[in-house]
Amino acid sequence: MSPEQEPLVAIRGAVLAYRGHCVLRGVDCRIEAGETLALLGPNGAGKSSLMRLVAGRLPPGSGTVRIAGADPFREREARRAIGWVPQEIALYPRLTVAENLSVFAQLSGIGRSERKAAVATALELADLGEVARRPVGHLSGGYQRRANIAASLMARPRLVLLDEPTQGVDLHARAAIHAVLARLRAQGAAILIATHDFAEAERLADRVAILADGRLVHEGRLAILLERIRAEVPEHEVALASPADPAAEAALRRAGFVPVDTGLTWRASHRAGLDGTALLGTLRTEGVPVAEIRIRTPGLEAIYREALDRAEPDRPVQLRRTGNET
Repeated sequence: MSPEQEPLVAIRGAVLAYRGHCVLRGVDCRIEAGETLALLGPNGAGKSSLMRLVAGRLPPGSGTVRIAGADPFREREARRAIGWVPQEIALYPRLTVAENLSVFAQLSGIGRSERKAAVATALELADLGEVARRPVGHLSGGYQRRANIAASLMARPRLVLLDEPTQGVDLHARAAIHAVLARLRAQGAAILIATHDFAEAERLADRVAILADGRLVHEGRLAILLERIRAEVPEHEVALASPADPAAEAALRRAGFVPVDTGLTWRASHRAGLDGTALLGTLRTEGVPVAEIRIRTPGLEAIYREALDRAEPDRPVQLRRTGNET
């Protein structure tokens, strides 16, 4: 592959271990310029470790990580092309938003004469003008997260890494953060976003990569993956009027359902062409307190479950449907 054809981010055979425990096992992944990749996986799958490799915070034990052909761990210029947005708010709470951005501009090597314009650009991009003069510690969580993103953009990075950028914020703040990311993408930045929120990934991503136990178990263009799964039989979802007792739970599992959320909702773990009316009657006969049967168009969550089931068929899959849940 010629340099012109190389992706902006190229990860090949990346292996990483902590204290004898392997957390990444031969990961191959790429991100093109202007593309958004959503990184999915259960807790402990290796998402944050992979992002640290891409950010140049850690070197792989074996394999390679390249940003525009350069090693981000060893080459400062490669790291300058990266904007890192950690899950924690990495700002000075007593400084205003504008003062924080000025500090991060200085840390990014932006000269005094250019700093004011760089801060103004970041404030506009993140739509923070109305709170620019307010201390970060006095802002809502949503504004703090947007300021956190803005701080990572001072050097105009070609690649932005975000670890759970909307965790713990309300719907309005989430929409505002998504708008910031859309503007970044429109300007040609590549985005790598680690998230547990399937709706967020569906809204933002061009491609998805699913990690399990340090391995990349599924990867592809989101539109193609969704088209393929939606051509199959729709999903069935059972809503319960009350929690299932052990006998009802056993009946649901025999029918191919697994619990989600609080346990009052059970979803088919496979799409077997079940008839909704017949299913309702069968489950009620077996003592399941069914309130209703829902027919759902399968989405990214179904792709995720199937990928994890193939990777670890005996492991119960724990899902989180929104970024607000813990």
